[in-house]
Amino acid sequence: MSKTNNKNIFWCKNCLNMSTRPRITFDERGFCNACQWMEEKQKLNWPEREKYLKKILNETKKNKKGNYDCIVPCSGGKDGSYVAYQLRDKYEMNVLTVTVRPPLELDVGEKNLKNFTKTKDNFEHMHITTNNKSMQKMNKLGFIEKGSPYYGWIVTVFTSIIRTALAHKIDLVFYGEDGEIEYGGSTQNKNNPIFDFKYIVKNYFEGDHQKICKKSGLSKNELHHFTLDEKEFNKNNLKLTHWGYYEPWDPYRNYLFVKEKYTFQETETANVGTFTNFAQNDQSIFALHTYLMYLKFGFGRATQDAGIEIRRGAMTREQGKNLVNLYDNQYPDKFESLYLDYYQMTKDEFQNVLDNHANKDLFEKKNGRWSPKFKIS
Repeated sequence: MSKTNNKNIFWCKNCLNMSTRPRITFDERGFCNACQWMEEKQKLNWPEREKYLKKILNETKKNKKGNYDCIVPCSGGKDGSYVAYQLRDKYEMNVLTVTVRPPLELDVGEKNLKNFTKTKDNFEHMHITTNNKSMQKMNKLGFIEKGSPYYGWIVTVFTSIIRTALAHKIDLVFYGEDGEIEYGGSTQNKNNPIFDFKYIVKNYFEGDHQKICKKSGLSKNELHHFTLDEKEFNKNNLKLTHWGYYEPWDPYRNYLFVKEKYTFQETETANVGTFTNFAQNDQSIFALHTYLMYLKFGFGRATQDAGIEIRRGAMTREQGKNLVNLYDNQYPDKFESLYLDYYQMTKDEFQNVLDNHANKDLFEKKNGRWSPKFKIS
């Protein structure tokens, strides 16, 4: 992470994306690329993109080697459930939904997955539980080395899914949205429906995948679900794509859809670090992930959520700014004991990791907590 200071940071003039966000760019108006994409989506030829979608779906059906047409990674949350339904019921694909079990699961997430898989819709579903020792080791290393507390799990969302696709001779995998494009980041794949192994390593593994695997000291067998050979990936005719390429992505629409269709449940109160209660409810480590994001870059979960609401026209920038000031710097106290037990750390060791990743140009420590030295403008 490059050095920053209060003099050279700034915020998107339309939403609240911060200039410290990795890979973000701004235009001459001061609009971030997520807001530029919001405008572009209104003018895109979506029927042409759907035409391409139907083409690859028909080709996949025609050339399929196994029982399933495609895989949709699905935690039981709003997005994967919505995508799976569209592919199966609108486009008549034989869909296999796959969940990579997250660490420190939350009850509401488990209930939502059960509601999704046990409805009359009868989706075929596979639950992958990786080696617990390996997952804990990879997550702890990600936490210490990168400030990425569920690094191992993020990796398996791709490696385990790809391994499953190859094992079942499935040629097509649909993820939800491309977060880089929707929320501010690399625009490399804005006009490309398919992404490859290099895109995964660069944007989702943050380039340190091999280093973390080596440092783990885990055996080849223990790392099975956390690794994938690039040559093996390339020699198979496997297409990875995002549903958000084919229709305007709207997470709130997805939420309303699954709430009606699958008795989707929210948390009883707002999630840690934000004002919403209906997204990313499958695991408690997500709260630590977004808190570390805040310490490293100066923006947290509330900034992300406010940006979504502003771009869809449901909130003004000023309203979003007030919510960000209220919630972004919320420490996940309620989960701290779970984190200490999971990472096998003392409280001092845990806090030292947070301190090591806190951006000292943006934050100062007061009364044992990091406080921002900046004010959103």
